[in-house]
Amino acid sequence: MSKISNVLTMLEYLSSGRKYSIKELSEKLEVTQRMIRVYKEEIEKAGIFIDTIKGPYGGYVLNQNINVPKRFITPNAINIKNKDLFNLINRAIKEKRKCFIEYYSKDEKSASKRTIHPYDLILLGNEWGVAAYCEKKQEIRHFYINRIKSIEILENFYN
Repeated sequence: MSKISNVLTMLEYLSSGRKYSIKELSEKLEVTQRMIRVYKEEIEKAGIFIDTIKGPYGGYVLNQNINVPKRFITPNAINIKNKDLFNLINRAIKEKRKCFIEYYSKDEKSASKRTIHPYDLILLGNEWGVAAYCEKKQEIRHFYINRIKSIEILENFYN
């Protein structure tokens, strides 16, 4: 399989919540244990953090909800302009921190300021979005990442 296929397959295994040893993953993906470590580094560069349990019964565990798309996605199918913003939101989700965002309207003529509690990254058509509780509207809303003008991760946590 290609590197991207292996990374997605590894994410699919880890998204079950089960701990996998490096040896198990290397056997399942038919690559070396060194490549499993490389895949882990690449996944973490994308903002998906994998916990490492050390010791003879150690391994990798994914302690966040990641929905690996089951459908085939071509490289140009998903539109994201700002990967750093994507990673910041992913970090806020993992740490359960509130965020202050400035969000453009559909026509991009005006922007509103909101405090959100980001819950999950989702696909909205062919764009990445974030499902979040919006304190301004007092309900769960979906925000397109490409329409977020600025973001600040706040010190406040949410439940």
